[in-house]
This record gives sequence, structure tokens and C-alpha cells, in this order.
Amino acid sequence: MNSTNHVSLATLLRRISIAAVAWSERRLDIFGLGTDSSMFHKAWDGSSWRPSPTDWESLGGVFNSPPAVVAWATNRLDVFGLGTDNSMYHKWWSNGWGPSQNDWESLGGVFNSPPEVVSWGANRLDIFGLGTDNSMYHKWWSGGWGPSQSDWESLGGVFNSPPAAVAWGPSRLDIFALGTDNSMYHKWWSGGWGPSQSDWEGLGGVFNSPPAVVSWGPNRLDVFGLGTDFSMYHKAWDGSAWRPSVTDWESLGGVFNSPPAVVSWGRNRIDIFGLGTDNSMYHKAWDGSAWRPSTTDWEPLGGTFNGAPVVVAWDQGRLDVFGLGTDNQMYHKAWDGSRWSPSGSDWEALGGVFL
Repeated sequence: MNSTNHVSLATLLRRISIAAVAWSERRLDIFGLGTDSSMFHKAWDGSSWRPSPTDWESLGGVFNSPPAVVAWATNRLDVFGLGTDNSMYHKWWSNGWGPSQNDWESLGGVFNSPPEVVSWGANRLDIFGLGTDNSMYHKWWSGGWGPSQSDWESLGGVFNSPPAAVAWGPSRLDIFALGTDNSMYHKWWSGGWGPSQSDWEGLGGVFNSPPAVVSWGPNRLDVFGLGTDFSMYHKAWDGSAWRPSVTDWESLGGVFNSPPAVVSWGRNRIDIFGLGTDNSMYHKAWDGSAWRPSTTDWEPLGGTFNGAPVVVAWDQGRLDVFGLGTDNQMYHKAWDGSRWSPSGSDWEALGGVFL
């Protein structure tokens, strides 16, 4: 990987500004900040978009960061964002919005990065963010907030990117972020923090984008990021070792203008999306034996976007991809197992105007 001509992460890429999640088959929930910096929401209920194909529900608040959202059970959502004081705020859905439609629960802290949230089981949440010292901080919910409602646990390190986190089983978490050298670093929880509470494992590389990570099964991790040449790079944990090595990365080609978005809809299946230098959407998939359309080629999906993509899978063979167009409206495309809808190059408009 080329390690020269490194440029600041903050000014290079179309930023991630929206969030999406699925809590069951045929259910999608999308979140974004409106032009007033309040949170807005739309849902697909299996037959139609709510409140309508182009309208959005207001959830109040005023935010300094894009949202993060997770679902740990059917009919349960937890949404997080940084307020104007850069503290963490939280709202949840459980047959109604809590603490109310427009109010948000304060979780304290002061942060320099958007939140990252993951769940490894029912009634469990783990939230991560960079503090004002650019170290990693962590809070968890397991029937109550730990270490407390407003306190956060320090996980050490000094970072130059927001974190990416994934859970591949109960009581297992893996977190990734770029250090001040823009190399990749990793920490894991498996009944205790490894390599220690404050130390991080170095995974090499030099990157121009925050990491993206996905797991398609127990003891499997796939990590992605843009190198200094803005091509996509990949590393995998296979249960016993990092591939191609602890510090080496596999090149997947392309030249991109956004951080990657990645998802898995089943064992040995990965789908990656990013914006090319023309700000159109591009896609690559791992099918269990090879990268498609090839190791270095990417499938064009059309569109022209102002914001990095997000992607959700709610079933095998199903993908839903979202991005902000040049009008800052939300756009959507879906893969149903055999074809893209509305077409390979067209996108469905979902309305709204977002930051």
C-alpha cells in the first residue's frame, strides 16, 4: 500500500451523514439530520414507507454529529447522537419513542467523534466514541448504564478516525480505529479487554478513511479502508490468524471519494459500497470463493451523491442501500437476490433535505 502523499482525513471524503438499521425481515428504519440539525426518521413496514414515500417524522433534538442506530430485538431501536455540547444523547423505540417523541436522554461525556454502537444480544448495548483527548471511551447498557448514566470507561489509545465496532457473538466485541500514524488498530472484548484495557493491537497499513468492519459468523472479521491511493484495502481474521498477515492488506482496487459501507447477509457473503471519483455508487461482493466482478473491478450502480452510503441487509440475498443525492434528498436502491430496483442505475427518491 502506498504510504506517501497522505492528506488529512477530515477534508478528503464525502462524510457519513445518515444511519439505517433493520430489526426484522421487511423492516427498515432510516435516520438523518435535517437542515435544522434535528433528527428525522422514516420506516419501511414491509409494504410502504412511513409516514409517506417522501415525508419524514421529526424526533427533535439539535445535533453536532450524524446518528448511530442499532436494533437488539424485534420492535426495538436505540439511536445516539452528539448534542451541541458534544455530549452523548439517546432515544429508543419500544412501541413508542422514549423518553418522548422529541426528547432525548443525556448520557454525558464530551466527544470529538460521532458515536459507534453495537449490540451482541437482547438488552445489551455498547457505545464508543473519541473523547476530547482523542482516546477511546466506552459505555454499556445491560439493564442499567455502566459505568454510570453519565460516566464513560477509558479504553486508551489516541486516534485520528471515528471507531468501527462489530459483535460476532455474546460477550464478544471488536473495535477498530486509525491511530495518529493513520495505521489500523484493534481491541477486543471477550470477558476482558485485549490486548489490555488501554493497549491496542497494530494491524499496519496507512489509510485515508475511517475503517469499516463486518462479521459473517463466529470468529470471523473483515475490515476495510481506503489507502493513501484511495483504493479499497481488506484484511480478514479467519479464527486463527490475520490474512494476508498481521500488518499486510489485500488490494481490492477502485478509487473512492467516500468511506466504505459494508454488510453481510449470510455466511461467507460480503457486500461493499463506496462513491467513486464521479460520486456515483460502486459495489463489490465476496461470494464465498471470489470477489465479484473481480478482485479489483467494481460494479457501477449509478446516481450522484453528496454523502457516503449506508447499507442494510434484512435477509439472505437482500440489500438496501441509501445515500444523499446532490439535492441532499435521500435516495434508495434494493437488491432482491436477482436484480437491482428500481434498476441497475436508477434510485428511488425518499424526500427530505439533510445535512
